[in-house]
Amino acid sequence: MSIQLNGSTRLYFVVGHPIKQVKSPEGVTLELIGKGLNAIVPPADVHPDHFPAFIENTKNMLNTDGLIVTVPHKITALECCDQVTDRAKFIGAVNTIRRCDAGWEGDMLDGTGMVQAIKLKNIQLENKRAILAGAGGAGKAIAYELLLAGVSELAIFDVDATRQQQLVEHLNALGKGKVIAHDNDPTGFDVIVNATPMGMNGDLSSAFQLDKLSSAMSVADVVTSPEKTPFVSKALELGCTAVKGTDMFIQVRDLMVNFLLEQQGENDDVA
Repeated sequence: MSIQLNGSTRLYFVVGHPIKQVKSPEGVTLELIGKGLNAIVPPADVHPDHFPAFIENTKNMLNTDGLIVTVPHKITALECCDQVTDRAKFIGAVNTIRRCDAGWEGDMLDGTGMVQAIKLKNIQLENKRAILAGAGGAGKAIAYELLLAGVSELAIFDVDATRQQQLVEHLNALGKGKVIAHDNDPTGFDVIVNATPMGMNGDLSSAFQLDKLSSAMSVADVVTSPEKTPFVSKALELGCTAVKGTDMFIQVRDLMVNFLLEQQGENDDVA
Protein backbone atom coordinates (compact mmCIF):
# COMPACT_ATOMS: atom_id res chain seq x y z
CA MET A 1 0.00 0.00 0.00
CA SER A 2 1.78 3.15 -1.20
CA ILE A 3 0.86 6.81 -1.34
CA GLN A 4 0.52 8.34 -4.79
CA LEU A 5 1.23 12.02 -5.29
CA ASN A 6 0.37 13.44 -8.67
CA GLY A 7 -2.06 15.76 -10.42
CA SER A 8 -4.94 13.36 -9.80
CA THR A 9 -4.43 13.13 -6.03
CA ARG A 10 -7.52 14.14 -4.03
CA LEU A 11 -7.06 16.23 -0.89
CA TYR A 12 -8.77 15.91 2.50
CA PHE A 13 -7.19 18.48 4.83
CA VAL A 14 -7.16 18.05 8.60
CA VAL A 15 -7.31 21.55 10.05
CA GLY A 16 -6.65 22.69 13.61
CA HIS A 17 -4.49 24.93 15.82
CA PRO A 18 -2.17 23.49 17.04
CA ILE A 19 -1.96 20.52 14.70
CA LYS A 20 1.09 18.46 15.75
CA GLN A 21 -0.93 16.17 18.03
CA VAL A 22 -3.34 14.83 15.38
CA LYS A 23 -3.28 11.24 14.15
CA SER A 24 -5.55 11.79 11.15
CA PRO A 25 -2.97 12.54 8.40
CA GLU A 26 -1.49 9.05 8.40
CA GLY A 27 -4.47 7.06 9.69
CA VAL A 28 -7.10 8.48 7.36
CA THR A 29 -4.73 8.57 4.38
CA LEU A 30 -4.09 4.83 4.77
CA GLU A 31 -7.81 4.14 5.11
CA LEU A 32 -8.57 6.08 1.92
CA ILE A 33 -5.78 4.32 0.02
CA GLY A 34 -7.08 0.99 1.31
CA LYS A 35 -10.40 1.80 -0.32
CA GLY A 36 -8.69 2.35 -3.65
CA LEU A 37 -8.44 6.14 -3.66
CA ASN A 38 -5.53 8.27 -4.80
CA ALA A 39 -5.81 10.63 -1.82
CA ILE A 40 -3.83 12.21 1.01
CA VAL A 41 -4.75 13.99 4.25
CA PRO A 42 -2.32 16.90 4.74
CA PRO A 43 -2.32 18.78 8.07
CA ALA A 44 -3.20 22.49 8.04
CA ASP A 45 -2.34 24.63 11.06
CA VAL A 46 -4.82 27.50 10.78
CA HIS A 47 -5.29 30.23 13.38
CA PRO A 48 -8.94 30.82 14.39
CA ASP A 49 -8.84 34.31 12.86
CA HIS A 50 -8.25 32.78 9.43
CA PHE A 51 -10.37 29.63 9.71
CA PRO A 52 -13.53 30.86 7.89
CA ALA A 53 -11.40 32.09 4.98
CA PHE A 54 -9.58 28.74 4.85
CA ILE A 55 -12.88 26.87 4.62
CA GLU A 56 -14.08 29.14 1.81
CA ASN A 57 -10.79 28.89 -0.06
CA THR A 58 -10.68 25.07 0.09
CA LYS A 59 -14.22 24.99 -1.31
CA ASN A 60 -12.75 26.65 -4.40
CA MET A 61 -9.90 24.10 -4.59
CA LEU A 62 -11.67 21.60 -6.80
CA ASN A 63 -9.31 18.73 -5.94
CA THR A 64 -10.24 19.07 -2.24
CA ASP A 65 -13.07 16.64 -1.47
CA GLY A 66 -13.34 17.04 2.28
CA LEU A 67 -12.01 18.40 5.55
CA ILE A 68 -11.41 16.97 9.01
CA VAL A 69 -11.79 19.59 11.73
CA THR A 70 -10.11 19.50 15.13
CA VAL A 71 -9.47 21.81 18.10
CA PRO A 72 -10.39 24.68 18.29
CA HIS A 73 -12.47 24.97 15.12
CA LYS A 74 -15.34 22.50 15.54
CA ILE A 75 -17.95 25.02 16.64
CA THR A 76 -16.94 27.67 14.09
CA ALA A 77 -16.96 24.99 11.37
CA LEU A 78 -20.72 24.57 11.74
CA GLU A 79 -21.27 28.15 10.63
CA CYS A 80 -18.95 27.64 7.64
CA CYS A 81 -20.94 24.72 6.21
CA ASP A 82 -23.67 25.11 3.60
CA GLN A 83 -25.65 22.24 5.15
CA VAL A 84 -25.23 19.97 8.18
CA THR A 85 -26.78 16.82 9.62
CA ASP A 86 -29.45 17.09 12.30
CA ARG A 87 -26.96 15.63 14.79
CA ALA A 88 -24.39 18.35 14.04
CA LYS A 89 -27.09 21.02 14.17
CA PHE A 90 -28.21 19.95 17.66
CA ILE A 91 -24.65 19.62 18.95
CA GLY A 92 -23.64 22.92 17.37
CA ALA A 93 -20.33 21.63 16.03
CA VAL A 94 -18.80 19.80 13.07
CA ASN A 95 -15.69 17.61 12.76
CA THR A 96 -16.05 16.21 9.23
CA ILE A 97 -16.95 18.09 6.04
CA ARG A 98 -17.55 16.76 2.54
CA ARG A 99 -18.52 18.19 -0.81
CA CYS A 100 -22.15 18.33 -1.79
CA ASP A 101 -24.17 20.19 -4.45
CA ALA A 102 -24.70 23.08 -2.02
CA GLY A 103 -20.97 23.37 -1.22
CA TRP A 104 -19.77 21.94 2.10
CA GLU A 105 -21.83 19.47 4.19
CA GLY A 106 -20.82 18.77 7.80
CA ASP A 107 -21.38 16.12 10.46
CA MET A 108 -20.16 15.64 14.04
CA LEU A 109 -18.81 12.14 14.70
CA ASP A 110 -16.70 12.51 17.88
CA GLY A 111 -19.52 11.43 20.17
CA THR A 112 -20.48 8.39 18.14
CA GLY A 113 -16.84 7.31 17.95
CA MET A 114 -16.28 7.72 21.68
CA VAL A 115 -19.39 5.75 22.61
CA GLN A 116 -18.38 2.97 20.20
CA ALA A 117 -14.92 2.86 21.79
CA ILE A 118 -16.46 2.74 25.28
CA LYS A 119 -18.75 -0.14 24.33
CA LEU A 120 -15.86 -2.07 22.75
CA LYS A 121 -14.24 -2.05 26.21
CA ASN A 122 -17.42 -3.66 27.58
CA ILE A 123 -18.18 -0.58 29.66
CA GLN A 124 -21.89 -0.39 30.40
CA LEU A 125 -23.63 2.96 29.84
CA GLU A 126 -27.32 2.19 30.18
CA ASN A 127 -28.68 3.37 33.57
CA LYS A 128 -25.19 4.45 34.69
CA ARG A 129 -24.09 7.81 36.13
CA ALA A 130 -21.52 9.59 33.98
CA ILE A 131 -19.53 12.79 34.40
CA LEU A 132 -17.92 14.62 31.50
CA ALA A 133 -15.35 17.43 31.54
CA GLY A 134 -15.47 19.88 28.64
CA ALA A 135 -18.38 21.72 27.05
CA GLY A 136 -16.63 22.45 23.75
CA GLY A 137 -17.33 20.79 20.42
CA ALA A 138 -16.12 17.30 21.33
CA GLY A 139 -17.70 17.52 24.78
CA LYS A 140 -21.09 18.44 23.35
CA ALA A 141 -20.94 15.57 20.89
CA ILE A 142 -19.94 12.99 23.50
CA ALA A 143 -22.54 14.24 25.98
CA TYR A 144 -25.25 13.93 23.32
CA GLU A 145 -24.27 10.35 22.47
CA LEU A 146 -23.94 9.31 26.13
CA LEU A 147 -27.54 10.37 26.66
CA LEU A 148 -28.69 8.49 23.56
CA ALA A 149 -26.80 5.45 24.90
CA GLY A 150 -28.99 5.50 28.01
CA VAL A 151 -27.01 6.99 30.90
CA SER A 152 -29.42 7.80 33.71
CA GLU A 153 -27.54 10.91 34.82
CA LEU A 154 -24.91 13.04 33.13
CA ALA A 155 -22.90 15.65 35.03
CA ILE A 156 -21.13 18.37 33.05
CA PHE A 157 -17.99 20.15 34.27
CA ASP A 158 -16.43 23.12 32.47
CA VAL A 159 -14.27 25.96 33.75
CA ASP A 160 -16.55 28.36 31.86
CA ALA A 161 -19.66 28.35 34.08
CA THR A 162 -21.82 30.06 31.46
CA ARG A 163 -20.92 27.56 28.75
CA GLN A 164 -21.41 24.73 31.24
CA GLN A 165 -24.94 25.84 32.17
CA GLN A 166 -25.90 26.45 28.56
CA LEU A 167 -24.94 22.89 27.66
CA VAL A 168 -26.82 21.46 30.64
CA GLU A 169 -30.01 23.25 29.60
CA HIS A 170 -29.56 22.30 25.94
CA LEU A 171 -29.07 18.61 26.73
CA ASN A 172 -32.00 18.47 29.14
CA ALA A 173 -34.19 19.53 26.22
CA LEU A 174 -33.55 16.08 24.72
CA GLY A 175 -35.73 14.53 27.42
CA LYS A 176 -33.28 11.68 27.98
CA GLY A 177 -31.25 11.18 31.19
CA LYS A 178 -30.98 13.85 33.87
CA VAL A 179 -28.26 16.42 33.09
CA ILE A 180 -26.69 18.55 35.85
CA ALA A 181 -23.84 21.03 36.30
CA HIS A 182 -21.04 19.69 38.53
CA ASP A 183 -17.49 20.35 39.68
CA ASN A 184 -14.50 18.18 38.77
CA ASP A 185 -14.94 15.68 41.61
CA PRO A 186 -15.79 12.27 40.05
CA THR A 187 -16.87 10.70 43.35
CA GLY A 188 -20.01 8.61 42.95
CA PHE A 189 -19.95 8.36 39.15
CA ASP A 190 -19.57 5.16 37.14
CA VAL A 191 -18.10 6.55 33.92
CA ILE A 192 -15.62 9.46 33.88
CA VAL A 193 -14.95 11.15 30.51
CA ASN A 194 -12.42 13.84 29.66
CA ALA A 195 -13.30 15.90 26.59
CA THR A 196 -10.79 18.70 27.24
CA PRO A 197 -7.22 19.12 25.90
CA MET A 198 -5.81 18.77 29.44
CA GLY A 199 -3.00 16.22 29.48
CA MET A 200 -2.06 16.86 25.83
CA ASN A 201 1.55 17.07 24.64
CA GLY A 202 3.20 16.69 28.04
CA ASP A 203 0.69 18.76 30.04
CA LEU A 204 0.76 17.21 33.51
CA SER A 205 -2.64 18.53 34.55
CA SER A 206 -6.00 16.77 34.53
CA ALA A 207 -9.58 17.99 34.23
CA PHE A 208 -10.61 15.80 37.19
CA GLN A 209 -9.42 15.43 40.78
CA LEU A 210 -7.30 12.32 40.29
CA ASP A 211 -7.20 11.48 43.98
CA LYS A 212 -10.97 10.94 43.84
CA LEU A 213 -10.81 8.20 41.20
CA SER A 214 -11.51 4.62 42.34
CA SER A 215 -11.02 1.18 40.82
CA ALA A 216 -14.78 0.74 40.37
CA MET A 217 -14.90 3.55 37.81
CA SER A 218 -14.45 3.35 34.04
CA VAL A 219 -12.69 6.24 32.32
CA ALA A 220 -12.34 7.64 28.81
CA ASP A 221 -10.11 10.37 27.38
CA VAL A 222 -10.19 12.21 24.04
CA VAL A 223 -6.46 13.10 24.11
CA THR A 224 -4.39 11.05 21.65
CA SER A 225 -0.91 12.43 22.37
CA PRO A 226 0.37 11.14 24.68
CA GLU A 227 -1.63 7.93 24.65
CA LYS A 228 -1.40 7.71 28.45
CA THR A 229 -2.29 11.10 29.88
CA PRO A 230 -2.02 11.72 33.64
CA PHE A 231 -5.76 10.94 33.81
CA VAL A 232 -5.48 7.62 31.95
CA SER A 233 -2.25 6.67 33.75
CA LYS A 234 -3.83 7.16 37.18
CA ALA A 235 -6.90 5.19 36.15
CA LEU A 236 -4.82 2.27 34.89
CA GLU A 237 -2.73 2.36 38.07
CA LEU A 238 -5.96 1.91 40.05
CA GLY A 239 -7.15 -0.93 37.81
CA CYS A 240 -9.90 1.00 36.05
CA THR A 241 -11.08 0.06 32.58
CA ALA A 242 -9.76 2.88 30.41
CA VAL A 243 -10.55 4.12 26.90
CA LYS A 244 -7.60 6.04 25.51
CA GLY A 245 -7.85 8.80 22.94
CA THR A 246 -6.27 6.48 20.40
CA ASP A 247 -9.09 3.97 20.97
CA MET A 248 -11.62 6.70 20.23
CA PHE A 249 -9.60 7.87 17.22
CA ILE A 250 -9.84 4.47 15.51
CA GLN A 251 -13.63 4.55 15.74
CA VAL A 252 -13.92 8.20 14.69
CA ARG A 253 -11.51 7.61 11.79
CA ASP A 254 -13.70 4.87 10.34
CA LEU A 255 -16.83 6.97 10.76
CA MET A 256 -15.16 9.97 9.08
CA VAL A 257 -13.98 7.92 6.11
CA ASN A 258 -17.44 6.45 5.62
CA PHE A 259 -19.02 9.91 5.75
CA LEU A 260 -16.46 11.42 3.37
CA LEU A 261 -16.97 8.67 0.82
CA GLU A 262 -20.74 8.33 1.01
CA GLN A 263 -22.61 9.58 -2.00
CA GLN A 264 -24.33 12.89 -1.40
CA GLY A 265 -27.88 12.38 -0.21
CA GLU A 266 -27.34 8.97 1.42
CA ASN A 267 -27.64 10.58 4.86
CA ASP A 268 -31.30 11.31 5.52
CA ASP A 269 -30.66 13.52 8.55
CA VAL A 270 -29.48 16.60 6.67
CA ALA A 271 -30.79 20.01 7.63
